[in-house]
Amino acid sequence: MRVKKTIEYRVPYADTDQMGVVYYANYLEYFERVRNELLRDTDASYKMMEAQGVMLPVIEAVCKYKKSAVYDDLLEISAWVENLKGPKVKICCEVRKNGELLTEGYTVHACVNTETMRPVRPPANIVDLANGSCA
Repeated sequence: MRVKKTIEYRVPYADTDQMGVVYYANYLEYFERVRNELLRDTDASYKMMEAQGVMLPVIEAVCKYKKSAVYDDLLEISAWVENLKGPKVKICCEVRKNGELLTEGYTVHACVNTETMRPVRPPANIVDLANGSCA
């Protein structure tokens, strides 16, 4: 069973553009917010992984917009590890309002050594997320 993390986020005025909707690039920040919490739930935050010598730079980002969010909307932002392939991990995300899908997408990360920036095996917490064995 897939391990999925969902957080709530109320859209501040600063996140909107001149048209009154959430600026498109902010959705990638929303993806990062929930991704951080997904990892934190494994007791291995980004900070902890970096201290252990592993970083997760984004090497691909995709965001598909279905419907706009606006100021003061309460969003449900979810993330889960979709798959692992070698040193790459794909984390899927979606943004909903009252259960309605607004935006979906994913980021692909390379697991790399903090000093050499060379690919390394994914840390155990990410493997566990991919296998659905974390809670």
